[in-house]
Amino acid sequence: MDISTASLSGQGTRSSNQDQLGDIIGQRSACFVVCDGIAGQPGGGLAAELARDAIISHFDGDNHLNAQHIRQFVLQANQAIQHQQKTSPDMHRMGTTLVSLFIDRDYQLAYWAHAGDSRLYLFRRGWLYHVTTDHSLVQQMKAAGHDTREINNNLLYRALGVINDGPEASYSEGVLVEDGDVFLLCTDGFWHNVSESQMKSSLQMVNTPNEWLVLMNTIIQKNHTTAKESQDNYSAVAVWVGSPEQTTLVHTFSDAAKFLPMRDE
Repeated sequence: MDISTASLSGQGTRSSNQDQLGDIIGQRSACFVVCDGIAGQPGGGLAAELARDAIISHFDGDNHLNAQHIRQFVLQANQAIQHQQKTSPDMHRMGTTLVSLFIDRDYQLAYWAHAGDSRLYLFRRGWLYHVTTDHSLVQQMKAAGHDTREINNNLLYRALGVINDGPEASYSEGVLVEDGDVFLLCTDGFWHNVSESQMKSSLQMVNTPNEWLVLMNTIIQKNHTTAKESQDNYSAVAVWVGSPEQTTLVHTFSDAAKFLPMRDE
């Protein structure tokens, strides 16, 4: 299974960038991690770094992926943050979001884990196939059918380092990967400024994961200029399996043909 990837991280208008990215692409398995340190409390950037390093350092890409180990990777990341909280009292409330992707290259299986409002998107045949559900108050209220316009987008009920009881993250079942699948792991600063329709339409215009991120970065900058608001840190990792540029193009034309007007002979 061929895997190609690209990443970007922007500071926005913040005084520092608390996002952390990491990846390992081994002979038999691969791991990708995006963490966004929680703002408003000291140590968010450190929490993101600790979580990223804990997962990457324990992952072995030269062996088949053991799905049972994924929970252990995330638990170790959570424990690393909690240990630092105890040794640095001024950082006792530091935490981070997490989104992580694990792929077994031989068995062509993917798993992911996430905590907070950093997201994983899966595009298949050029169309959005799956997106993770945020662990946020806004998401809970939306699901319940309530108006969320007056709710703070940054209120999370699950993140690494801030939860002592209950699960530290949500975990997917195994998903069989198809040639042409595209994964996007990103922080809220990214997806707040690029809509799902813009992600999809830009994917249909590019040939590499780097081109895709560059195009979406252009959209982010344009949206920021138009909104004239402060800009959060924004980061993303694009993971392409096989040849998405060919698969996406074929299905884009195929789906478009279904909507062509019929003509009388």
